[in-house]
Amino acid sequence: MSFSVPGFDVPVITRSADAEVIGRAPTTIRLLADSDSTGGALSTQRVTLTDGADGAAPHRHSRSAEMFYLLDGTAQVLSGDRIVTAERGDLVIVPPHLPHAFAAAPGHDADILVVITPGTERFEYFRHLERIAYGKVPPESLLEVQEIYDTYFLTSTTWNDTRR
Repeated sequence: MSFSVPGFDVPVITRSADAEVIGRAPTTIRLLADSDSTGGALSTQRVTLTDGADGAAPHRHSRSAEMFYLLDGTAQVLSGDRIVTAERGDLVIVPPHLPHAFAAAPGHDADILVVITPGTERFEYFRHLERIAYGKVPPESLLEVQEIYDTYFLTSTTWNDTRR
């Protein structure tokens, strides 16, 4: 395993009031710091889900691990073939290549800090999702950018059965 030193030397400070917000209830994403501002160390966002809302569909990353820290509420996280119910203060870290997804647990809200490391430029990915949500581009357009954002979608029977 190799370790690379991130290429930034000034603190990254994102005030809540200054963070770009993508979407609206039941799914809101607050963009906090992207890979370009952290020298490739990480990318992070805060995802707020209300009333059992879905977060991310099953996918995997080939170059990054993904961390989910529950700031508040209750979430379901797919990690491989296992569904983890995470509550306030719980941490779930999914290694590269492992299928994962997340959502607020049915009937619950979830406020989740998501960190991807090493960082991959993610902000434009979330903007792309917003364009899909507003009908500006078709959902299939995500397939064209999977490699750019290191996000490869897949099917999970475990996830689909649980989220029905």
